[in-house]
Amino acid sequence: MTEFLIANMAPIIFASLVVFLLLGFPVAFALAANGIIFGWIGIELGLFHPAFFQALPERIFGGIMNNDTLLAIPFFTFMGLILERSGMAEDLLETIGQLFGPIRGGLAYAVIFVGAMLAATTGVVAASVISMGLISLPIMLRYGYDRRLASGVIAASGTLAQIIPPSLVLIIIADQLGKSVGDMYKGAFVPGFVLTGLYVLYVLGMTLIFPKSAPALPAEARSFREPNGRSGALSLLVLTAIATAAALYWVRRQPNEKPLDELIVVAMMLGLGVAFVAALLNRLFKLGLLSKMAEKVTFVLIPPLALIFLVLGTIFIGVATPTEGGAMGATGALVMALARKRLDWSLLKQAMDSTAKLTTFVVFI
Repeated sequence: MTEFLIANMAPIIFASLVVFLLLGFPVAFALAANGIIFGWIGIELGLFHPAFFQALPERIFGGIMNNDTLLAIPFFTFMGLILERSGMAEDLLETIGQLFGPIRGGLAYAVIFVGAMLAATTGVVAASVISMGLISLPIMLRYGYDRRLASGVIAASGTLAQIIPPSLVLIIIADQLGKSVGDMYKGAFVPGFVLTGLYVLYVLGMTLIFPKSAPALPAEARSFREPNGRSGALSLLVLTAIATAAALYWVRRQPNEKPLDELIVVAMMLGLGVAFVAALLNRLFKLGLLSKMAEKVTFVLIPPLALIFLVLGTIFIGVATPTEGGAMGATGALVMALARKRLDWSLLKQAMDSTAKLTTFVVFI
């Protein structure tokens, strides 16, 4: 028996970890229990020296607790939870769903887009999946979406939080590999959006091969309508073109030696600012230049996008460390929730409780 344990220790440890997880224990506790139990078994079998256990306090208090990089985890988690619980997911899904509603698979495209947006704000898979599942799945099924396609799109889009910055996984990997978190974020950005594009292509293929699996929203379900019956999409396209032109004009006036990542971040922020100011002036002075859809999309989409570019952009161009970027993001999320009149003590308490639990689990792992 002893020889069998010694020869097969690794697969036995892995199998016991799977058993712990299947029993419903949190990953952090399952890993800790597994390590301690098999550590003692290893000591008894002569495979593990007891001195390694003595290094555990030093590892925790001398390494993890003094690690500035890991401070980014609670900040990004808090930012995402505040945004998610202040109703951002609901507003995004409703608005983007109406925007893509007239085309086949529109709700699925909206879920993928919002999944990428939530991934870039929460960094937590569970928050993204639960939010979209509770909101989107009943609506998709009500309008005749195939159950497998609807649930698959929601689950797949929710997992984008694992790769799209500010992913908590990337922070842990950067710490373990001794790499810069900013470099990890830069490296994951393109693959994350390539994966998002592949999801979109899959839905497109499904709508072409099986049109009934993802029908368009019926006319009576499209709430963003102008008095003349039009959707108002043309107004949104014009506003997008103006914002893009302003950003490109600014880029053309910059010196050639300016770093590319800085140009991209500032140009995007400028374009978003132009669109938001235009929509704000249109609403304040009742100019009537923009459609209801253009206004709604602008006011719902631009604030979280601006926050994402502000936080990640400052990290990419080296202005802020990940910890400082996370702190800015947490502050920005509070300001956005306050501006939407959805910030109260109950929401703040829930967000802080969840942040403490998630951070503890991540650090415990």
